[in-house]
Amino acid sequence: MDSFVDARVWGKSRGLDRRYPLVCHLLDTAAVAGVLWDRVLTEPARRRLAEAVGVEEARLRRLISLWAGLHDVGKAIPGFQGLVPDVYAELVRDLGDTLEAERSGQKFGHDTATHWGLTPVFEKWGYATGRSVGRSAYHQVAQLLGGHHGVVHRTPQRRIVAQGACVAELGGPGWEAQRVAHAEAVRRLVGAGPDDVVSGVLPASVAVVVLGLVIVADWLASQEAVICQRLPAEGWVAGEGELAAHWAGAVTAAGAWVAEAGLGVAQWPEKSFGEQFDFAANALQASVAEELPRLVDGPGLLLVTAPTGEGKTEAALHAASVMARASGASGLFFALPTMATADAMHGRVAEFAERNVAGERALVLLHSMAWLSEVYAEPADESGGVVSDACSALTAGRWLRGAKRGLLAPLATGTVDQALAGVLPVHYNMLRLLGLSNKVLVVDEAHAYGPWMHRLLMRLLEWLGAAGAPVVLLSATLSGRSASSLVDAYRRGCGFSEPSEVAPVYPGWLYVSGSSGEVSAPRSVGSERGRQIDVRTLTVGVEGVSGAVPERGLAVVGELRSLVQRGGCALVCCTTVAEAQETYRLLRAEFPQLAEAEDGLLLLHSRFPAAQRLAITNRCEQAFGKPGAGRRRPPVSVLVATQVVEQSLDLDFDVVISDLAPLSQLLQRAGRCMRHDRQGLEAQEGGRPAWVGDHPRLTVLEPVDAQGEVRAPRRWGAVYPEALLRRTSSLLNERKGSSIAVPGDVQGLVDAVYAEDFCDRLVEASDRELQERLDAEHLGEVLAQETLAAQTMINPPRGMVDLSELSRDGDVVDETLLTTRLGADSERAVCVFVQPGGAVTLDPEGNVAVPGWGRGGRLSLRDARVVMRQTVPVPGRWVRERGDEERVPASWERHAALRELCVLPMHRSATGDWSHSIGGRTVSFTSEGLETSTPGTPTSHF
Repeated sequence: MDSFVDARVWGKSRGLDRRYPLVCHLLDTAAVAGVLWDRVLTEPARRRLAEAVGVEEARLRRLISLWAGLHDVGKAIPGFQGLVPDVYAELVRDLGDTLEAERSGQKFGHDTATHWGLTPVFEKWGYATGRSVGRSAYHQVAQLLGGHHGVVHRTPQRRIVAQGACVAELGGPGWEAQRVAHAEAVRRLVGAGPDDVVSGVLPASVAVVVLGLVIVADWLASQEAVICQRLPAEGWVAGEGELAAHWAGAVTAAGAWVAEAGLGVAQWPEKSFGEQFDFAANALQASVAEELPRLVDGPGLLLVTAPTGEGKTEAALHAASVMARASGASGLFFALPTMATADAMHGRVAEFAERNVAGERALVLLHSMAWLSEVYAEPADESGGVVSDACSALTAGRWLRGAKRGLLAPLATGTVDQALAGVLPVHYNMLRLLGLSNKVLVVDEAHAYGPWMHRLLMRLLEWLGAAGAPVVLLSATLSGRSASSLVDAYRRGCGFSEPSEVAPVYPGWLYVSGSSGEVSAPRSVGSERGRQIDVRTLTVGVEGVSGAVPERGLAVVGELRSLVQRGGCALVCCTTVAEAQETYRLLRAEFPQLAEAEDGLLLLHSRFPAAQRLAITNRCEQAFGKPGAGRRRPPVSVLVATQVVEQSLDLDFDVVISDLAPLSQLLQRAGRCMRHDRQGLEAQEGGRPAWVGDHPRLTVLEPVDAQGEVRAPRRWGAVYPEALLRRTSSLLNERKGSSIAVPGDVQGLVDAVYAEDFCDRLVEASDRELQERLDAEHLGEVLAQETLAAQTMINPPRGMVDLSELSRDGDVVDETLLTTRLGADSERAVCVFVQPGGAVTLDPEGNVAVPGWGRGGRLSLRDARVVMRQTVPVPGRWVRERGDEERVPASWERHAALRELCVLPMHRSATGDWSHSIGGRTVSFTSEGLETSTPGTPTSHF
C-alpha cells in the first residue's frame, strides 16, 4: 500500500467549522514541543537530560519534538475515525477495512492505540531491544506516548507484539499504513534521521519529563483558538509541499502559543541578603547567606531547623535563589501544610519575586479553593463572564490556572499535596513531576505530617534527587530520625544508597550535595528570640470523672479569671471543634463582660462558612497580630480556637492554655505566647499588662481517668496517638518546676518523645507496661499508614523501566485521598435556609437568594464563588447517607467545584434554631458554626 498521508484522517473536530487533519495536529504538537525544550527547560536541565539519555542536546531536542508529534498516531484506527460516520465510510471504502473495534466489544482508546501501534514502528526504526519487550527502548517510548492522557498503560501481551499492528482494534493493513505514513511524515519534517534513535531505555526521571512535555505540547496545540487559525482550506491534500508549508507555519507560530500560556524560565539575579530584603539578616539568615554559597555545587538539599519567628521563610527564599543559580533551576514552588498558610505565603513570595526574580515569573496559588482567592479576582460582566484577561507579570493567566497546570508556572505557592500528588498514581501525575523537576521545592513545616504523608514526602524527594531538583526543608520541631529519613531519601534519588548520620541542630541548618551525597556538618546558630517558657500542667477529669480534679471547663474558667479581671490576651487551644464551641459558650456565660466587649471573646475553627471564617481570621490578626500597622489590641480578650492557630496565623498572646497534645505541637502553640516585642508600649498602644512578667506561660490541661492516669477523652477520637500524649505528659512532669529553654531544650525534647528507649526512663513497672502497650498500638498504626503509602505510591525512579508503574497499571487513585489522609475534613457542605414563605436563601436572615436554585442552565463564575464562600468543611460521616434532599440543584451540576457539594436545607424550629436531619444525625447552624448531634449523644461534657 502506498505510504501517502491521507488528509481525511482527522484529529480534531470539537468546536471547529470542519475537521482538522490528524497530520496537521501532529506537526503543530511537534513544533510546540521544540519550543518547550528551548524555553521551559534551562540549559543545565537540558544538559542533564541529554547526558542521562546518552545523546547530544540537539539530538534529544529532535527526538522529543518527533515523539510529541507522534502522540496521536493512534487516532488512525477504525474505532476513532468511526466517530464521524460519513468520513469513516469513505476511509473504509478506500482502505478496505471494517470497524473491527466495534465487533471486538473491547474499549480501546486512541492512547492505547498509539502505544500498541508505535511499538513495531520504533522497532523498525532501530530503537534498542532488551531481554523482553517490556525492557526494550522501542516499547518504552511507545508506552510513554500512549500515556499522553495522563495514564500509562501496561505492556501488551506478547501475542499482540508478535502479531505486530495486525490486531482487530488497530484495523488492518490499510490503517497500519496510515499510521506509518503519518509517523514517517513527522519524522522527515522535524529533521530526524536514521541515527536519531535511543540506544537504551530512558531513565524514569527523564521519561516523566519527556511525557510531561508531550502532554503540555498537545494541550497547547489543541486549543480551539490555535486550530481555528490553522485550518486548511476545503479539499486540502497532504502532499509534500503542503506538509512542509504547514510545518513551517507551526514552527513560526509555536513560540507565541507558549508565551501566551505564561510558560518560561524564572531568572535569579545574584543579590546579597541585604539587597533582597529591606532589613538586616539575623543569625540564622546571615549564616545561610554567608556559608551556603561555598557548599552548593549543583542540585542539593538544605534542611533548616529553627523556632517559629526566626525568619526561616526569608532564609529559604534567599537560599532558593542561591541554589537555583547553582543548579540552573527554572522556578520555585513553596509548599505549605494548609490552605491558610499557603494563602498567607502567597503575598510574601509575590513581594520577594517582584524585587528579586527576573525573566518569566507568572505566580500561581495552588490548592483546592485557590480559585476563590482575591488573588484571582477578575472583573466580570453581568453574566459573570470575564471582561478582560489582562494580568500583571506576577499574576498567572488563565491557561496556567487551568486544572493540573499550576506547577508548570515558573513560580507557585500552595499546599504540599499539590506536590505529593506527583508520587501517587493519579491522572497526570507526570505533569506534577515535570513541574517540580527543575524547580526549587521549599517544604515548610516539614514536621507537620503523619506517617503516611511523611512516606510520600520521602518518595517525592527520591524523584527530585534523581531529577536534579534542589530542595529546601523548613521545620520548627523535626526529630533526628525524621530528618535522617528525608535526607537519605533525597540522597538515594541522587544515587547514594548508604545511610547517613544526620543530627540536626536547633536552631541551625545542614546541606546535602546532590553531586557527592556528602552531608555537611550542621551549622549551629544563635537565636535572637531565645527565651524560657514556663510550662504548667493541670490535671482535669475526662468524661465521668469529678471530685478530686476539676472538670475541664471549670479548669479553663479558673485559669482565665485573673486575666479577665486584670487585663491581657489569652489563647485557649482545644483539640476538637466541638470542645472549642462548648468552651466558647461556657466562657460567654461565665464572663458576660467579655462577650459584650469588642473582640473580647472570639471563636475560630474550621467549621464556619468560608467567608465567615476569613472574616474571623482577619479580626484575630487585627486584634492579636504584630504591633503597628494600625492594629488595636483589646485590653482584655480570649480567643478560643483549634489547631488552626498553630501554623497559619502570626498571633501573639500573653497566656496560652492548651489541651494536652504531642510535644511538638505544644511547642508550636507556646510560640504564640509573647511572640512579639511589646516593650515600651502602653496598654492602649498594644502593650502587655504589668502582671504578665518576662516569660511566656503555657498551661497544659492533662486529661486523667479515675485512677489519675493520663488518658485521651473518648470524644477526641484518633486526633492524637495516646502513646505520644503519655510520652509528652511524662516528659513535662519530669521537668515540673523548671522552664523549657527555646531553642536550647527543643531538639532534645523532640528527640526524647520519639526515642526507642523511652520506656527505660519510667520508674514504675506499671507505667512501663502501659506505655509499652500504647507504643505497640501506636507502632501498629504507624506501620499501617506506612504500608498504605507503600501500596499506594508509585515506585522509586531508579530501576523503573516499565512506565505503567507511574499509573499502577492503570489503577489510578482519587486525589482526594491526599487530603483525607492528611486528617482534613473530607466533604464540603453548604447550608441553605428555607424561609417561612418558602424562599430559599444562603443566609439565615433571608437576604441572599441561592444562585441557580430551582432552575437549570450553567452557573456563572461569579455565582459559583458566592456559593463556595458559604461552604463548610465537614467529616464525611456527617453526610455519608445523603439523599435527594441533599443533592445540588441542576444548575450546579456543570460546575466541577459545586458538583460534589452536599446541600443542607436548614429549617427553623419554634425556638429559632436552624437545623437539618440527615442519616439519623441533626446538623445545626449556630453562631458558633456548624454542629452535630446524634440520638443519645450529650451536647456538653462540661
